[in-house]
Amino acid sequence: MENITDIIRRISLKADVFFSGKLCGIQSFSSDQKGHLHLLKSGCLTILMQDGNKQVINVPSVIFIPGAIEHRILAEQSEGAEMVCATVSMESANQKLLLEALPPLLILPLDLEPYIAQTAQWLFDEAFSRSVTRAVMVDKLSEIFLFQILRYVLENELVKGGILAALTHPMMAKVISAMHNRPEENWTVDSLAEIAAMSRSRFAATFKSVVGVTPNDYLTDIRIAIAQEMLEAHKPVNLVANMVGYEHGSALARLFRKKLGISPKQWLKKPKRDKSQPLQLDPEPNGNNLYDQL
Repeated sequence: MENITDIIRRISLKADVFFSGKLCGIQSFSSDQKGHLHLLKSGCLTILMQDGNKQVINVPSVIFIPGAIEHRILAEQSEGAEMVCATVSMESANQKLLLEALPPLLILPLDLEPYIAQTAQWLFDEAFSRSVTRAVMVDKLSEIFLFQILRYVLENELVKGGILAALTHPMMAKVISAMHNRPEENWTVDSLAEIAAMSRSRFAATFKSVVGVTPNDYLTDIRIAIAQEMLEAHKPVNLVANMVGYEHGSALARLFRKKLGISPKQWLKKPKRDKSQPLQLDPEPNGNNLYDQL
């Protein structure tokens, strides 16, 4: 569990609530690189996923779609549905692998998972409050909600693969932990295989099978994520490069351009969400307003 906790500490979830009220004419939900969180407070709801999977939910439930998966809520097949909806974005060194490890759709009845339901309700209540600490509270409650979801997925053996599967694998967990704790080391397949107490070929095949990428690709993603954190903390590029295993800032810059298409300085200039700004919500939502793009 220490290995899992170490990785989870680097994950955060950001939520932006955009709708609250009676379901009326909602057709589809899609958002660039974001998932969705719905709270069905009452009524019956029919949801259609992009793969054709249709779910009818007729009890109060938390509906969590972690990835940017388009889905439709069929108003004509729903009755008296009162909902609160939010977009969610997950920030992690292994965002893609983490999303791939989670089920694409989680439906959790409120009476079966009271702790998750309570956190979701607090999150939405706080989002519509007038408190000056609203944005911070929403962020923190979003992270607690995510951790509860991760715990639920792990405890109920719903892991599909990827990073969560690796963290529950007795050999891969040791390797993942070592890479995260010492990203500056000159890791090779041989040295990682030694930690796993496996032959080189068996380790490489097992890592790719369990995690979904090669050890080198995984290490690169970790290094980029840690470098981003340090750059945001105003650390010099050359120092950051050394801390994640590269001799010079130019090597880190080449890595950024290869993986992200921009230099570290250009990445730093990209706009980030201003946490000091309140969420754009109607203080007395009536259920008639949605994102214009929906």
